[in-house]
Amino acid sequence: MKNKNLLWILIPMLLTACRKDQQPIKEKVTQVSSADTGLLKGMYVLNEGNMGSNKASLDFLDLQTGKYHQDIYEQANPTVVEGLGDVGNDLGVYGSKLFIVVNNSNKVEVINAITAKRIGQVNIQNCRNVIFYKGKAYVSAYLGIVGDPKAPNGAVYEIDTATLQITRKVTVGRQPEELAIVNDKIYVANSGGYSPPNYERTVSVVDLTTFIEIKRIDVGINLEKVRPDAYGNLYVTSRGDYYTVPPDLYIIDTKTNSVKKDFKIPVSNFVISGDTAYMYAVAFNYNTGQNTISYSMLDVKNETVLNKQYITDGTQSLIKVPYGITVNPVTREVYVTDAKNYVTPGTLYSFGTDGKKRWSVNTGDIPGHFTFLYNTKH
Repeated sequence: MKNKNLLWILIPMLLTACRKDQQPIKEKVTQVSSADTGLLKGMYVLNEGNMGSNKASLDFLDLQTGKYHQDIYEQANPTVVEGLGDVGNDLGVYGSKLFIVVNNSNKVEVINAITAKRIGQVNIQNCRNVIFYKGKAYVSAYLGIVGDPKAPNGAVYEIDTATLQITRKVTVGRQPEELAIVNDKIYVANSGGYSPPNYERTVSVVDLTTFIEIKRIDVGINLEKVRPDAYGNLYVTSRGDYYTVPPDLYIIDTKTNSVKKDFKIPVSNFVISGDTAYMYAVAFNYNTGQNTISYSMLDVKNETVLNKQYITDGTQSLIKVPYGITVNPVTREVYVTDAKNYVTPGTLYSFGTDGKKRWSVNTGDIPGHFTFLYNTKH
């Protein structure tokens, strides 16, 4: 699971399952909101599914009808016997295609972004996250076998989005996670999550012209999220060591490629929308066996934590394990998912700009990743 490094070993591994029939899956549709015929067609929600369960699934929130559709991939591709695969780790729309990173199935699944029909796949061992730039997809990969402390350094692969062929590869740090592109350079958060307490603590910088790693920026241990703002900065999260070092948030100045600020606040996941970062933390501690959950906001222009909340009606008390977050770029409503116990269907919540819940809906297991589908080019 994306946000837990090796914590998944605490949950019993389930027997790998595959679909025994090839009959169309019954459509599951829930009306969640009123129709909106604006710029956005909808939002895809990727459910990870527990490691080893082969239960990754894809849902779609149709913003033009206000309906939430479950198991879109299964319905569109009934003859794909093993379904979407094992652990959906990331996704993104580029042009007419939707790229889905399926970690434990060692592939990037590529489907039609409108119909969800399967186009093909790119085989990448232990792949993790994807971003896009100038006709290419860039995918980070742990490499090695899942959980192997002797796994080699990870890599970033370049994929031609038209031909789905791998065109270049560069080696980075151990167990690389998210990527961001600023000024023709890829910044990759290295975690080293397979060999605690010997975590990685660097962000690799890859020159896109030469596709060579030109620097590693020392940041903090066990890095995961990396998101750019509009001011030349990168916000990077550290997951800590789950014992004495808590999660943290840092800023990298891409002009100097150095850390300019350590917020010393717990952040597990966040999204930047305009000048605001919407954040939450799930700080697990092995000593207590408990999660400490918090929600916060940050002004990225002034680099200050805000004294306000994006959930104001008490709904956060119903969310057992926040696992994914994004913001509608048009309406500014905030979407937060609840992974609950990691083995049963989760919940997607929608909050208005006033912080009050607009609606909630059941999802697949471990909902955590989003991408928007636009009606027109943007």
